[in-house]
Amino acid sequence: MPVRRGLSRSSPRPWGRTSVPWLYLAPALVVLGGLLLYPIYQLGLISFFDYTQAQVSGGKPTTFEGLANYREIFSDSQFWQVLLATVLFAAACVVSTLSVGCALAVLLTRVRALPRLALMLAALGAWATPAVTGSTVWLFLFDPDFGPVNRMLGLGDYSWTYGRLSAFFLVLLEVVWCSFPFVMVTVYAGIRAVPAEVLEAAALDGASQLRIWRSVLAPMLRPILVVVTIQSVIWDFKVFTQIYVMTNGGGIAGQNLTLNVYAYQQAFASSQYSLGSAIGIVMLLILLAVTLVYLRLLRRQGEEL
Repeated sequence: MPVRRGLSRSSPRPWGRTSVPWLYLAPALVVLGGLLLYPIYQLGLISFFDYTQAQVSGGKPTTFEGLANYREIFSDSQFWQVLLATVLFAAACVVSTLSVGCALAVLLTRVRALPRLALMLAALGAWATPAVTGSTVWLFLFDPDFGPVNRMLGLGDYSWTYGRLSAFFLVLLEVVWCSFPFVMVTVYAGIRAVPAEVLEAAALDGASQLRIWRSVLAPMLRPILVVVTIQSVIWDFKVFTQIYVMTNGGGIAGQNLTLNVYAYQQAFASSQYSLGSAIGIVMLLILLAVTLVYLRLLRRQGEEL
């Protein structure tokens, strides 16, 4: 009896086979929708209204303002100054964090077990330290009166938080200190997954350590580097605690403001909740744009290779 072919191709896939993955993902999607999507929706909704302390207390009705809040922040010269400072500060933090993390990850592959364990424990301790605690400790280390750093460097009573650049540099050190362990551990795990024969062949061909990293390890670790870079961009662009604690709310006359601290000041210090929400939406769109562009460039490079 002849067998009828092509029946399985034309017949639709069973409903259960396509729905099972979504059933497993449903609880996570519900939680993410409640924790992420709904707050973003409320943030965007508030940004289109006139929402101040008067509306919160019920003394004044909420009125729809459209794009008025966005026009106000875009016409404010301080917003553009803060945005530029945020971009430059975040870029410096990302580059420094990736450099320190990748260098220490390579170092971990070349030291023995005991030094490796000590370095891992020290790094994880820095990673686990709360941001407020770490910021307070770094402030003490660089304190002009009692800090040991000024005594070691012979700077006397020099105040690191008084100048704009020195304050940003001090915050950058703290951000890198608490962020590099994530990069170090992730990149180290990726290096350990690279076959040892590949690295030995590159070394036998006379490649230096820098050339091995640039031509062998970096291309093979590209997916991991993408993850840590995007994570670092998101974390460093929205730094709040370190700036707020170490510069006492944004520095002298707001010289160390970043977008997150600026949004906080507009929303809570000035009770302009709608303006703070608009700044938050602008930050969200910037981060989404940067992430999408970065992923597209990496995908194009992967296709060319």
